[in-house]
Amino acid sequence: MPEPIPYLDLKAQIKPLRAEIDAAIAKTIDNCSFCLGPDTAQFEQDFAKYCGAGHALGFNSGTSALHVALLLLNVKPGDEVITTPFTFVATSWAISYVGAKPVYVDIDDATFNLDPKLLERAITPRTKAVMPVHLYGQPFDVDAILEICRKHKLPMVEDAAQAHGAKYKGKTVGTFGDISGFSFYPAKNLGAAGEGGALVTNNADYAKHARSLREHGSTVRYYHDEIGFNYRMEGIQGAVLGVKLKHLDKWTQGRQRVAKRYAELLADTPLKLPQVAAFAESSWHLYTVRHPQRDELKKYLDANGVGNAVHYPIPLHLQKCYADLGYKLGDFPVSEKAGRECLSLPVFPELSDAQIERVAEVVKAFFAK
Repeated sequence: MPEPIPYLDLKAQIKPLRAEIDAAIAKTIDNCSFCLGPDTAQFEQDFAKYCGAGHALGFNSGTSALHVALLLLNVKPGDEVITTPFTFVATSWAISYVGAKPVYVDIDDATFNLDPKLLERAITPRTKAVMPVHLYGQPFDVDAILEICRKHKLPMVEDAAQAHGAKYKGKTVGTFGDISGFSFYPAKNLGAAGEGGALVTNNADYAKHARSLREHGSTVRYYHDEIGFNYRMEGIQGAVLGVKLKHLDKWTQGRQRVAKRYAELLADTPLKLPQVAAFAESSWHLYTVRHPQRDELKKYLDANGVGNAVHYPIPLHLQKCYADLGYKLGDFPVSEKAGRECLSLPVFPELSDAQIERVAEVVKAFFAK
């Protein structure tokens, strides 16, 4: 059997940067700047500039950033926040953490993102915010959702955890909503050496308040104006991210190369390939295909040494943790079908042409047998 193809190869990403990363970490250690500190501050400045935003604040995770985003918007117990059931659970965690109720809207069958045509009917007097997700690195229809939010005077929080460097109508995502949250989990397009996240906003008051909330509700040490959290980014993560950010555009181009080649090689297969809307430039966090025989295809890829993953098999409205919301099978049929059919293929910048072709060959062999 040919050499196995990993689903993700972080070693290949880190190897050429190792000396630079080691030097950055050594500097942090020498300075003993382990919590926030100058390396994190510099990364915050650089990431804000990268996004085209006024402020970026480093957090210990993207989940924490989204949690604080809703606190800044004064979302409280009994309120409702509209989001998608087809994403990683952290989006809904943020809503639950503030005591609010996640209200789900089904996705668009072509893009996997929240369907704007279904949004307005989910709004009630208890709705306090809308939190759509740029899923798999594919930007959602920002203008369509913002128009509805403005009509109903609702803030929008962008969950950009999977969309570093993705663009909507030529502009980097993460700056369209009132606030956005990014994740730097190691497998993300921009990944830390551990956990990490960022809250991005153009609102100086939100940024000031977020700094306090992430550091125990304090702006002056040992004086606590409100209940806060220990959500600080570690200095070492700021240092690593500062090194890696310089390479993000190059890595995005690499992912786009892989996605383009897959589209060419898999065009004549029965797979439903991912579609990019005309307004979008995907950062291709995931390359997710669809087929009713997903489970059989997954087993075949596994047996033939081709890495793959399923994102996400059980939509959030059917998760046991949210049984009390009262949703049932059939409530969001597009999300449920996607959960049964989705399979993510390897898509990382270091993937060679030969590896891409090998993935395609194995997929085609499955359908030929």
